[in-house]
Amino acid sequence: MAAPAAIYFTGNPEADAFLGANPLALLIGFVLDQQVTVQKAFSSPLELSKRLGGALDATAIAAMDPDALVEVFREKPALHRFPANMARRVQDHCAFLVSEYGGDPAAVWRGARDGAELERRLLELPGIGEMKARTMMGVLAKRLGVQPIGWEAFAPMHESLGDVNSPEALAEYQAAKRARKAAFRAKKLI
Repeated sequence: MAAPAAIYFTGNPEADAFLGANPLALLIGFVLDQQVTVQKAFSSPLELSKRLGGALDATAIAAMDPDALVEVFREKPALHRFPANMARRVQDHCAFLVSEYGGDPAAVWRGARDGAELERRLLELPGIGEMKARTMMGVLAKRLGVQPIGWEAFAPMHESLGDVNSPEALAEYQAAKRARKAAFRAKKLI
């Protein structure tokens, strides 16, 4: 299945289109998706590509001088709240893609026999834990059409980024997530 015209995680049409067209951008967005907004995490891969001369390539990022990559992340505005740590995580992620998948990020999901294998592959990625892997499963299945047998068992049971198919849906998703968190906090106080 062809990549969608956009993946609506940023509120920026150029960045959304980049996520839809570039599997590495999507993976890096997931690595960065912690302690910053969804919009910041997923718009940073486009900015990273611009700072690297217009390309986003796992092999090139893996081979960069680590200190130079940190400086790219720190350049104003910083690509993440914790630029040095996230530069290292992105570089580790790219090095793993080079080592295990020949630098081809889409190879992570291409050819997965079933949902269990895809989940295993996602969990092996540096910077991706169980919750992110499940969310990624939903995004891959619902936005990119990557649906190996049994994928549903590994996708979130609640509304997730995989359900975001428009800028309006992103706003609805974020409002619902805030409400779930508030209800959880209120329940803990009782």
